[in-house]
Amino acid sequence: MNNRVSIQTEDFDVAVETAALRLVDARVGAVCSFLGTVRDRNEGDEVSTMELEHYPGMTEKSIEAMIDEAMARFDIFAARVIHRVGLLQPMDQIVFVAVTSAHRGESFQACEFLMDYLKTQAPFWKKEETPNGARWVDARVSDDAALAKWGIKAANA
Repeated sequence: MNNRVSIQTEDFDVAVETAALRLVDARVGAVCSFLGTVRDRNEGDEVSTMELEHYPGMTEKSIEAMIDEAMARFDIFAARVIHRVGLLQPMDQIVFVAVTSAHRGESFQACEFLMDYLKTQAPFWKKEETPNGARWVDARVSDDAALAKWGIKAANA
């Protein structure tokens, strides 16, 4: 699969994406995936919508570099990252990360690495609509700590 990264407004089908990724290499023995959805609450407040913005070109390049790093660190065959942008509702799918390898351990680690990297380093901006008005979502200290366990200092720390 040459299309490792997709930034899109439209929804995606997890089963279709997983099946396509499995076809990349006949040696695949494990597929690990993560699916993130929009929550209806954050920081104690109700969230009615979330709007995501990105910098076209820069975002894809950043995620491609992150996948290259995962390929170098872990014995994996392929990876796929889909991230939605635009206006989203609670329960909407927002991010999909999937990784294939011969065995589950490498897939689990690479998937977690990619998600930790995405949460802190990918250039996305999130704005939530709450009863108190709109607010931008800041990076969490816990996300920076998760990235640090891979030996990477968060650029926004």
